[in-house]
Amino acid sequence: MAVNPFKKSEGKAQIYASYQRLLDQWGIPVQEEDVGTAYGSTHLIIAGESTNPPLMLFHGVGDNSALMWIYNISDLSKHFYVIAVDTIGGPGKSEPNNNYNKSFDQALWIDQVLQHLRLDTINIAGVSNGAYLASYYTIKNPAKVNKMVGLAGGVKVNMIKMMMLFLPEALLPSSEKTTRKLLRKLCAPNTSFVFENNKEIMSHWTFLLKYFNNRSMMFHRYRKFTVNELSILKKKAIYFIGEHDRLSNYPAAIDALDRNQISYKIIANAGHGINHEQASRINQEIINYVLKINI
Repeated sequence: MAVNPFKKSEGKAQIYASYQRLLDQWGIPVQEEDVGTAYGSTHLIIAGESTNPPLMLFHGVGDNSALMWIYNISDLSKHFYVIAVDTIGGPGKSEPNNNYNKSFDQALWIDQVLQHLRLDTINIAGVSNGAYLASYYTIKNPAKVNKMVGLAGGVKVNMIKMMMLFLPEALLPSSEKTTRKLLRKLCAPNTSFVFENNKEIMSHWTFLLKYFNNRSMMFHRYRKFTVNELSILKKKAIYFIGEHDRLSNYPAAIDALDRNQISYKIIANAGHGINHEQASRINQEIINYVLKINI
């Protein structure tokens, strides 16, 4: 039986309705498309001119494209043909099948999406778990990736830190109060207003905490990269890490980047919600890096 990313059908309906209201806030024309893959249907949100350089975006665990890119898409779509992917197994509009439970291969899944889009090469960016996906795909298929950008991530994954940050809020009854507490832990001091001032974002986050089945992401396996694999990222990748990001900015994580000579920047007054907290800065950094603009 295929894994269900949602605990209740009425919860899925509420998330989907809120998803659409967030898309309405994007304020730009978009095309939504469902792509069949070996692991189920993958939902894409596409924006920008197809003649622009392609930029594929991956969100984090426990969220989706409509929420993740709300403050980035307008700027990015002026320069790129943007393909925002709802990660299969996550609480977006992608729907896993039985194969996802049995033999999920992240690189093969992304490859099949690219084949559908008829793209031979891409630029790729992701936030948190999306940064891992972007890193992994770049390592597995370096000839298909021009540039890679990791946000709120790095080359070292610490599951204990992740669990500690999301607890106890992830186990408490969902409410806007619980959502607010979690977001304030994820953000830098005094920056959580970027979420809290948007009522639809707060409602959406609360629905996600209440109805998303976190076990559906268990089939996304993390693995440690070898030194040779990390040398690929040295040539193609950069990471942007929040000054206050407890999941990505700690000595061992920064040492791994330094030791392997992988480019990164620490972004002041940002936490794990870096692309929301410092949207204008991050948008420009992505544009500059991918298009090789020197300021």
